[in-house]
Amino acid sequence: MSGPATRVVKPALFDPFRLLFGTLTVLPVQPPRVVNRLVAGRAMTLAPVAGIVLALLVGVPMQLAWRWGHGSSALLAVLVVGALAVLTRAMHLDGLADVADGLGSGRRGDDALAVMKKSDIGPFGVATLVIVLLVQVIALSDLIGTGRGFPALLVALVASRGMLPVLCGPRFRAARPGGLGATVSSSVSRRQLVLAIVLEIGLVLAATGLLGLPGWMDPPRVEAALLAALVGSACGHLIALRAVSRFGGTTGDVYGAVVETTFTATLALAAFFI
Repeated sequence: MSGPATRVVKPALFDPFRLLFGTLTVLPVQPPRVVNRLVAGRAMTLAPVAGIVLALLVGVPMQLAWRWGHGSSALLAVLVVGALAVLTRAMHLDGLADVADGLGSGRRGDDALAVMKKSDIGPFGVATLVIVLLVQVIALSDLIGTGRGFPALLVALVASRGMLPVLCGPRFRAARPGGLGATVSSSVSRRQLVLAIVLEIGLVLAATGLLGLPGWMDPPRVEAALLAALVGSACGHLIALRAVSRFGGTTGDVYGAVVETTFTATLALAAFFI
């Protein structure tokens, strides 16, 4: 006699959004009914959208405070960077610190992964966090002071989250089995990756369009903002390639490190050139 049939739960329409915002933010969303590679691939394809939401949550209050208040741009920058850490559970910063320790250890493969799994942060991780947070605060402070903080922040957040579908595409493989990192690894198909890139470009163009509005900046400097996003993404990609060569693949920490590197590099370049 055969046993009872196993009930197959199909993914709900909004499961990718639930997984996306439940993973990348602290926003209170209902847990997805199903978490599998199909849902993960769709969620990572939509990752640039999370950048827009984060930009609205922190960028709008920042811009209003700058326009209507008389506060310090440096203080605003510290508050924004802190708010982003809270809204993302600081997991990207945590991943950056772990990857810095793994790379700084000089070890490879499983030995390097073991260093990254430790709960404490080593000297390489601490130094990296201090430098990265200082760069973010100083760059954002300069941008706020010139009235271009909000659109530049928006570009940096979209570009950094736009790296996730690339890391979850066919080119990269997980360094170890198990965990959410392995679930999302290679879950984004080539077609979805193209869609994600188009989505990111569209969102970045919309964001940089704000840079051309009166009161933001002259239209010629919009190209500089696009270049900042492109070069910032290239910096994140280099970190990913370096991590893969040392660890044997990607992990959740590598995703976080790439996101944080891209965000920081894009902000810094924007402060220099726009």
